[in-house]
Amino acid sequence: MSSPLLLSAEQYLVPSLPTIWFGVVMFTLAMYVALDGFDFGIGMLYATRDEHDRETLLAAFGPVWDANEVWLVAFGTTLLAAFPPIYSRLLSEHYLLAIAIVMGLVFRGVSPELREQREDEHWQQICDRLFVFGSTITPLLLGMLVGSWIFGIPAFSVPGLLTGIGLVALSLASGAAFVAAKTRGSLAADMVRYGTASTLAYLGGVVALLAVVFWTDPSGVRSLLLTPSAVAVVLGSVALGVGGIALARLGRHRLWFASTLGLSALLVALVARLLYPTIYPASRLTVEAAVVSPLALNLVTVLGLPVLLLVLWYFKFLYGVFAGPIDGSEAEGGY
Repeated sequence: MSSPLLLSAEQYLVPSLPTIWFGVVMFTLAMYVALDGFDFGIGMLYATRDEHDRETLLAAFGPVWDANEVWLVAFGTTLLAAFPPIYSRLLSEHYLLAIAIVMGLVFRGVSPELREQREDEHWQQICDRLFVFGSTITPLLLGMLVGSWIFGIPAFSVPGLLTGIGLVALSLASGAAFVAAKTRGSLAADMVRYGTASTLAYLGGVVALLAVVFWTDPSGVRSLLLTPSAVAVVLGSVALGVGGIALARLGRHRLWFASTLGLSALLVALVARLLYPTIYPASRLTVEAAVVSPLALNLVTVLGLPVLLLVLWYFKFLYGVFAGPIDGSEAEGGY
């Protein structure tokens, strides 16, 4: 007679484990949107500055840049581990878009390194433009991919494009807030101006997107938009955005940056609300139908979640080490 403490191969560790892993996937996506989002924003702001300011911008996020990209890997890994049909369909049905996203990440990643290899001014201008291009096109395409995923429609559609533009504006606002929190003087003042404009653009884009999808009702999303949780997320985003602008004007730049991270979290919370329990609207796949077998998910939980907790501890340590402001008095900038 088997012990009641032993699980069979058809039992989850807890009955709600598939839903928990849906939350884990959304959490890793939120971390990527929030942390690599301000990296993208700084890359866009790079186009507006002189040589000294550009060095300061690179110094501001250089120590955490590569680490932030880990969350894209974490998102793909958790999605593959828990919901392999969604991973395969998301990439296979958006293959060219996924390749374009990778190329945008490559342009952004290698351009600053290549820039240092030659003193030629023309070469450096090309590298700078590729850096700005990669920092702009990547969140645009990522937003289009997520928009296609949520609404079950082509990426190159009005909702898809609006989602991409919204992510670009949010990244720019987050990048401006991060730089303002790390610098002083005229550079920080300029960031307040850019951040205010991009936050207003983001909130306006969200309103436009919701109006379009409410009118066209792709994949029956209209009823989900009217749920109390979705309405609360939208109202919370507006309040946080307006509050962030006020904090920026008051010089509370760290709190302003925290508010932009909150906007990223609320954006992904809205994504999760519009998806769940149908995790892939284009094919009507639900969380319960797309999840791996109980045995596999139990193993992933036991082996994978401790690793995720370790990664979170590492990020706490990393951001604690590089928590100070940038010293812009030196040519290269630094902490």
